[in-house]
Amino acid sequence: MAMMIGAEATAKAGIQFRGKMIAYWSVTLLLASTVMLSGIGQLMKFGGNLELVTSLGYPIYVLTILGMWKVLGAIALVVPGFPRLKEWVYAGIFFVMTGAAVSHAFASDYGPYGFSIILPLFYAALNIASWALRPKSRIL
Repeated sequence: MAMMIGAEATAKAGIQFRGKMIAYWSVTLLLASTVMLSGIGQLMKFGGNLELVTSLGYPIYVLTILGMWKVLGAIALVVPGFPRLKEWVYAGIFFVMTGAAVSHAFASDYGPYGFSIILPLFYAALNIASWALRPKSRIL
């Protein structure tokens, strides 16, 4: 009887672990892909990035700086190993996204239905979810 309970507990723990890993990779790949595409768009100055940065009052070279860091950060999130680097990437993404939301708010650029503020905050929340779900091998 005790052996059956132990086997059930082990099976349940395996399913929970698998579910957490699926959730982690789903959230992390979504985050990494959005950060990567955003970084590429900023490097290539696509999708209104040039107008957006100038309307917020930032110099154009900020696009190159943010774009490079976003591309490198997205790569660092999915590459195995380097747990300390990943911690820095998570912190950087959080600062960039919350900074974007605050920049839009200070510039009174809310977008339709507050989209310009809500979207970066959504990415910041996605970043926190990826950080919270990370496996033990990615924790310092």
